[in-house]
Amino acid sequence: MNRTKKSELIKSTHSALKCADVLIITHHAHLKVKEIDDLRSKIRSVGGYYKVIKNRLARLALLGTTYMNLSKFFIGPTSLTISKNPIAAIKVIVEFANKNDKITIIAGGIGKQVLNANEIYALAKTPSIEESRKNIVSILQNVNRKTVTIIGAPASKITRVLRFHSTSDS
Repeated sequence: MNRTKKSELIKSTHSALKCADVLIITHHAHLKVKEIDDLRSKIRSVGGYYKVIKNRLARLALLGTTYMNLSKFFIGPTSLTISKNPIAAIKVIVEFANKNDKITIIAGGIGKQVLNANEIYALAKTPSIEESRKNIVSILQNVNRKTVTIIGAPASKITRVLRFHSTSDS
């Protein structure tokens, strides 16, 4: 890769990192092109991107971003997952790592918060924003149903009481 292409790669990675809400650093070993393409496609579908990059270039791209404190993790065959949708991207990379032992999650960051691999795996269990919205809607619908049931209950009891009294007077 010539200097111009390296410079363009650093700039594009830097601008992606400046806009990103999450960065996940992984090591990859002997991933096949088809596997990398599959992972890239899955990450792209949640609004992120996966990049295999040389450590020196990655460290240069980190300069001036909130992820500068992650430069110590760039050792070995490194790849990056960068996204504006933290939970979705984390879920994709964790699911891929669970199914494929050729990729290992090293560390990551959400803003200035450094995450170790265990924290990333824990975040993967967090419901996505869409799942959270569905849960909230479901809860609100259940509250409405229960409220109607509670409000309707006294009226039915009054009706039963009136029926009982009208039959006992006869």
